[in-house]
Amino acid sequence: MPPLLALLCLFLLPAAVVRAQREGIPPATAPPVSPPAPGYSYPQHQTLTYTVDWRVFTAGRVQFQLDQQGGIARVQATADTVGATNMIYQVIDRFQSTFNPQTNCSGGFTKQTQEGRRRIQSELVFTPGAGAPPSRPPGALGTQALAERNLVKGTTKQQQGQIPACSIDSLSGIFYVGSQNLQIGQDLHLPLADAMRTVGVTVKVEAREEVKTPAGTFSTIRVQPTADAGVVKNRGTITIWYTDDARHIPVQIRAKLFWGTLIFHLQSM
Repeated sequence: MPPLLALLCLFLLPAAVVRAQREGIPPATAPPVSPPAPGYSYPQHQTLTYTVDWRVFTAGRVQFQLDQQGGIARVQATADTVGATNMIYQVIDRFQSTFNPQTNCSGGFTKQTQEGRRRIQSELVFTPGAGAPPSRPPGALGTQALAERNLVKGTTKQQQGQIPACSIDSLSGIFYVGSQNLQIGQDLHLPLADAMRTVGVTVKVEAREEVKTPAGTFSTIRVQPTADAGVVKNRGTITIWYTDDARHIPVQIRAKLFWGTLIFHLQSM
């Protein structure tokens, strides 16, 4: 398995998109963020646990925990290698995202990554522009501020850049898609703010399928996120299966990469 064990690919094509589409798009031209569909509400407390299969063995374990407090939703995620994979390339990663569950606007994203000898702590803080959806004026901009520390080298980095007034981060993006009205043949468009760039992402709602996981058998809706410019076609694809009900829980994620395929199966919830 190559460096940067792609357990992180789970979260997302957006991360791959950012690496591939280096220039991003002008924040003022980014697609708008839609609030949750009528009748949808984020869970007050929910834990989703996944096993991660690579080739013929289980390579890792990923867990999401969603909570709400004081009008703010929080997603915490862990990604850890298990078993023999630890001898090849150990991963111990921690992530957290906060967002407004009424508007879907992200407030920030933090991560603490330990991948092999690499140890990084970083925090992205989003400051929205004038107004929030649906009242914000077209073209209104916000800012993102990055503070990053390399724990091995002892170096730090700080950057600031513009983003749309309302943006999605690379962790809450999975649950943003689940908050929308998913219709087969529909394309969802969203602005992803990460790494000092704004990336336009299109999520194609493809088909209904039955999916079996250790947590049970589910009727699902299959979606595939891609970059608007299609620049990820040579780097792999990611497919996500959401339950075909009001909850839209992600029960399976498949990352097809040039070196192999990772499949995330829902173990429990």
